[in-house]
Amino acid sequence: MTMGSERTFGSRSLTLDPDREVSRISQRIKELLARFKRKGCVVGMSGGIDSSVVAALCVHAVGKNNVLGLFLPEKESSPDALRLSALMADVLGMKTVVEDITPVLEAVGCYKKRDDAIRIVCPEYTPQYKSKIVLSSVVESGALRIFSIVIRTPDGREIRKRLTAKAYLGIVAAMNFKQRTRKMLEYHQADRLNYAVAGTPNRLEYDLGFFVKLGDGAADMKPIAHLYKTQVYQIAGYLGVPEEIRTRIPTTDTYSLPQSQQEFYFSLPYDKMDLCLFGKDNGIPIGEIADMTGLAAEQIFRVFRDIEQKRRTSEYLHLPPQLIEEIHRLNLPSV
Repeated sequence: MTMGSERTFGSRSLTLDPDREVSRISQRIKELLARFKRKGCVVGMSGGIDSSVVAALCVHAVGKNNVLGLFLPEKESSPDALRLSALMADVLGMKTVVEDITPVLEAVGCYKKRDDAIRIVCPEYTPQYKSKIVLSSVVESGALRIFSIVIRTPDGREIRKRLTAKAYLGIVAAMNFKQRTRKMLEYHQADRLNYAVAGTPNRLEYDLGFFVKLGDGAADMKPIAHLYKTQVYQIAGYLGVPEEIRTRIPTTDTYSLPQSQQEFYFSLPYDKMDLCLFGKDNGIPIGEIADMTGLAAEQIFRVFRDIEQKRRTSEYLHLPPQLIEEIHRLNLPSV
């Protein structure tokens, strides 16, 4: 299935009316800013489809002079991230700020802590090596899914090692510095300008917990969290997001080796993952989902189990700080 193909189960469809949806989201952005008593929006831009669409929606809602695009590269970022972010900002005519977060990450030990954790399973690892985390496929086998690390040596050799729990948690904890540092700087700009922070997760990421708590999961509003990824692409075409961004493979842009969201978390191309999630949430028969995705029924059952597991595991990420007891406030009439 391609991005442009029909995504319909009988009368139920992933195809939306972009004009109507953009108007609806834009109105909601205005209402939220009025409620927050904020003048505009800050958007952290990565050069990807989601942040580009959120930036475009904010500009559509409140105008280019009331939206700030923040570019936050670091030494392991893809060069395309900054270039494509700038391309999108130029299309929108919006204000931008660039801040290299490498010094902050070095100061808190992000790279060193990551490398130390990798050395638990690969003692020869040095800062000259590159790496990424990958997850075994959900559709190729019903076996327990295991995270592995893929390492590229300076001479180009690739090594794959199965991660222990300690190594995996250490690597992820170190990498989370990147998202949390970016969010800290987004809120700095928002506070400085009296703006609100607009988050960029789509429905797949929000629902299945593909975000860092108090990192890219933190925001004052999340304009596209209700949209499936294929719907984000529909909105992108309507809003004039450049083709180079619309055809770019979704990446995490977190690890030093290129890493797709599919190999790290979802295990399926986003269009098939959308159909499985939509089908599960709308009670679509397995046979119909199989016809639409090209997957076997057993593979879809595995995807459903994986969705349920991700939802259970990521419930904590969605929770606000929990109180021992509720705090009740009495609202007295103003004098």
